Amino acid sequence: MGRRALFPLHAPLLLLALAAAAASSLVAFASDPPFSCGAPFGAMFCNPKLPIDQRADDLVSRLTLEEKISQLGDQSPAIDRLGVPAYKWWSEALHGVSNAGRGIHLDGPLRAATSFPQVILTAASFNPHLWYRIGQVIGTEARAVYNNGQAEGLTFWAPNINVFRDPRWGRGQETPGEDPTVTGKYAAVFVRGVQGYGLAGAINSTDLEASACCKHFTAYDLENWKGVTRYVFDAKVTAQDLADTYNPPFRSCVEDGGASGIMCSYNRVNGVPTCADYNLLSKTARGDWRFYGYITSDCDAVSIIHDAQGYAKTAEDAVADVLKAGMDVNCGSYVQQHGLSAVQQGKITEQDINRALHNLFAVRMRLGLFNGNPKYNRYGNIGPDQVCTQEHQNLALEAAQDGIVLLKNDANALPLSKSKVSSIAVIGHNANDATRLLGNYFGPPCISVTPLQVLQGYVKDTRFLAGCNSAACNVSSIGEAAQLASSVDFVVLFMGLDQDQEREEVDRLELSLPGMQENLINSVANAAKKPVILVLLCGGPVDVTFAKYNPKIGAILWAGYPGEAGGIAIAQVLFGEHNPGGRLPVTWYPKEFTSVPMTDMRMRADPSTGYPGRTYRFYRGKTVYKFGYGLSYSKYSHHFVANGTKLPSLSSINGLKAMATAAGTVSYDVEEIGSETCDKLKFPAVVRVQNHGPMDGRHPVLLFLRWPNATDGGRPASQLIAFRSMHLKSMQTAHVEFEVSPCKHFIRATEDGKKVIDHGSHFMMVGDDEFEMSFTP
Repeated sequence: MGRRALFPLHAPLLLLALAAAAASSLVAFASDPPFSCGAPFGAMFCNPKLPIDQRADDLVSRLTLEEKISQLGDQSPAIDRLGVPAYKWWSEALHGVSNAGRGIHLDGPLRAATSFPQVILTAASFNPHLWYRIGQVIGTEARAVYNNGQAEGLTFWAPNINVFRDPRWGRGQETPGEDPTVTGKYAAVFVRGVQGYGLAGAINSTDLEASACCKHFTAYDLENWKGVTRYVFDAKVTAQDLADTYNPPFRSCVEDGGASGIMCSYNRVNGVPTCADYNLLSKTARGDWRFYGYITSDCDAVSIIHDAQGYAKTAEDAVADVLKAGMDVNCGSYVQQHGLSAVQQGKITEQDINRALHNLFAVRMRLGLFNGNPKYNRYGNIGPDQVCTQEHQNLALEAAQDGIVLLKNDANALPLSKSKVSSIAVIGHNANDATRLLGNYFGPPCISVTPLQVLQGYVKDTRFLAGCNSAACNVSSIGEAAQLASSVDFVVLFMGLDQDQEREEVDRLELSLPGMQENLINSVANAAKKPVILVLLCGGPVDVTFAKYNPKIGAILWAGYPGEAGGIAIAQVLFGEHNPGGRLPVTWYPKEFTSVPMTDMRMRADPSTGYPGRTYRFYRGKTVYKFGYGLSYSKYSHHFVANGTKLPSLSSINGLKAMATAAGTVSYDVEEIGSETCDKLKFPAVVRVQNHGPMDGRHPVLLFLRWPNATDGGRPASQLIAFRSMHLKSMQTAHVEFEVSPCKHFIRATEDGKKVIDHGSHFMMVGDDEFEMSFTP
């Protein structure tokens, strides 16, 4: 990527000093990292020339039963007699290396790491190459922290790839959104970046820069809704929804990303705790998807199987349930506490433990932690000077810029002109709190700067008022805010949510802005000289219908939780130094959606009962803003290039046996078509894209599929099948080619979870243009 100045040229010197101070304070070395197999220890498990599996088996064979059981918790103690150091499995890197877990310590010479936007905003860029580069930076900075002796592990429990099914979910902010295709692609490329793999192509499964873990497997998307907590929730999920919504991101994470870790979740699925579900962990993940790595529980998820859910009669039964299902390590100490008694009672065998330990030690060996001092191995040259680099901070800025979504821009209220803004009011508590920009699971950022500080660098006469005491806004100064608004040229309101409203263990009950925020916004808009600008900082969607249709609110920006450089990115968008191109990765529902029980896991609508369905694929109700919506300072057009889209010959599937469905349609089983024939059916779809606007910009091109009889037989109304982010100069025309595979892109799930292709027409859509392909053998 090209180097760009992190701050605008007219930003105050304070901001430049912050960046310089952050960088200079990071270049320092601590102690050597913990490792095994330093000379002269010559055991088989220390020989890097031998296969990983053979080395892991050798190490496990040398352990006593008590030593084996001691390794089954996330804090695994040292085995001094074999030179094996302690290891901590739990580290976090959701959107940057964080000290939120137990394995990373940003309290030594290294005291910060690059803090990218919260994932939901990054997803709005629809840019897999950006997601991959973020993963790369995280992998590099993770290894740098380890090499500097400030880490006790290199296993990071990210990404969170649960589908954002319900807008009230407190952790939706951590995910790439509601679409399984987007979520699966994010999972694959992020994992590849973290683990040191290429963006595409073959994977070297024996060599990890850092280990990524896809969580939470599966159908986990409820924290605490009206007294129903994630610890006891039993998600009733149909085979159809499991096949086409809940599980596909995890499959992509494993098969396309090569993830070395999976986390099973707290909840039950159809009565069975996920960490005790052999069908999920062993049959599906390890068997069908050929997962190669370790499986951890969420923290204390084993104990609740007995203590909260009552699924297991005793603690020993809970230990047996998870180990026999295929889980390898427990976040917590429950298995360590009750493992020996489980063996003594005959609930588990030593072989059950050996299986788990093999997977655990194999991952540590793939990380190079049993090859002698890691400083002298492949990643040994990664040092503290590769943390918080200018390039990494530029990438954090780019991610924030490209994720911001312009939701409204009446009469070209934006961008603002620096020469025409002599005074500006900045109203909202989120405008002057850098921590609010970071979301959750963040570590100390490289820089800390608020939107207010940045705007002060653009407009000399910048006046600030919090307006509310917090995002809850149960105490406000509406009169004072209105008076301030009437005294300046322009007003920018920073409203939305924070981690008190949405986070782990906290779901929302309402979709409206909290407290008196709406009253404050309307009062300020009524008092202002010109239409005001509303910036929303939130992870989950909010119902801002009042602002959408209020002519005194000229523009609305959604900025998610934009990370350490978020204040800079917002200011650059406001003043036209960056052309916004983000598009919503989730549906924004009206506030009436809260009448739908959050515990209802069904994706598909049920008109007979008034159940509206969920996400753009199945929802049949009104929206505030649709999935994929986003404006720009430019206008773009899209058209299929007819002579560039070459349809495949269907002769290879002549005679294929068709299945009649309950809905009276005819379909073909994808498994019966076979992989060789599926490859022959692939074809290119070419789209011409033009930027008609006055500004250069980055623009996501979204390719959808629709069926002629949408929703019959449980079909989605439409389905995103591919996407690409393109940078187009003003008035530039470019072509983007998508490889379309009917066996991947034209499929739907039947009620029993089978993947089929329907006989007949399929329509690809981009923008307002359509292209028809008839699947008629």
